[in-house]
Amino acid sequence: MNNLTPKRLLVTGGAGFIGANFVHYWLQNHPGGRLVVLDVLTYAGNRASLAGAEGRPEFRFVHGDIRDEALVERLLREEGIDTLVHFAAESHVDRSIAGPGAFIDTNIVGTHSLLKAARAVWLDGDESRPGHRFHHVSTDEVYGSLGPNDPAFSETTPYAPNSPYSASKAASDHLVRAYHHTYGLATTISNCSNNYGPLQFPEKLIPLCILNLLDGKPLPIYGDGQNVRDWLHVEDHCHGIELILESGRVGETYNVGGGAERTNLQVVEGLCAVMDELRPEDSPHARHIEFVKDRPGHDRRYAIDERKLRGELGYTPVHSFEGGLKETVAWYLANEVWWRPILSGEYREWVGCQYGS
Repeated sequence: MNNLTPKRLLVTGGAGFIGANFVHYWLQNHPGGRLVVLDVLTYAGNRASLAGAEGRPEFRFVHGDIRDEALVERLLREEGIDTLVHFAAESHVDRSIAGPGAFIDTNIVGTHSLLKAARAVWLDGDESRPGHRFHHVSTDEVYGSLGPNDPAFSETTPYAPNSPYSASKAASDHLVRAYHHTYGLATTISNCSNNYGPLQFPEKLIPLCILNLLDGKPLPIYGDGQNVRDWLHVEDHCHGIELILESGRVGETYNVGGGAERTNLQVVEGLCAVMDELRPEDSPHARHIEFVKDRPGHDRRYAIDERKLRGELGYTPVHSFEGGLKETVAWYLANEVWWRPILSGEYREWVGCQYGS
């Protein structure tokens, strides 16, 4: 085991959904350190998601691009960073089908820029840092698609990405692995299942359906609604990353899952049941379900085998899907001040017709 004690973190994409949740989780559970967020604030990056962290003496926000290698090197040096947690990514499958170029630039070129900067500072510089860590956050989509009776994805499952998004993440995974084996950079990788929870940009299935219901719009379900995903509460994901940073073996990959396989139709029907409970005056919400044309190359099933993370590091998700879904719906109902400004501009092109994996 590594038994690293991360003290000074650089978090890329920290204004995004999972990144912002990780920032809040880390600051709450690790007082006294230093946490620097680097985020270019694309459409899915929201500075408001970091409210509560802003103003804390141990926190710093930097508006910048992960492809700016000189900037990353400067931050690593001036902040004395010992741990880089890399969330920054383009992650919306439908957008990758419509325009793959941004996914190549951010997910592959951007990750390589970070790796080059980390190597220059931590390995080749005058002030090299032996006790460093580069943690790369990836996705289960790199493994491709499962049949209904296939075993869940493990860390040894061959890569078989089926969308420009998952192909770009697979490439970034390979680069991280190569920098460890070729140059000795201390890396770890985590591949997670579908995340849900507070602060998620409403192009993904759960928040999109919540906000569509509040606006009286249809709930779009691709194809027959039987595509299966393993749902992971974002706080459980943050805990899994925490365990990997502190005790994970350098050079290893760990799968992080929620143990909650559900079809898309089951997810939306469950969400409607929660809305019936919390907003009974508009019941039944399921009347808004609408099946739409399936998207190209839609993977049928994802499932995560997380036994390595459980066995080596003691990981256990604490959120049941039903409980986590109810908490998530309640959060969106109580935080209109966060999501209402999003319902304008570019988001209008996607609401009600498309959503993420």
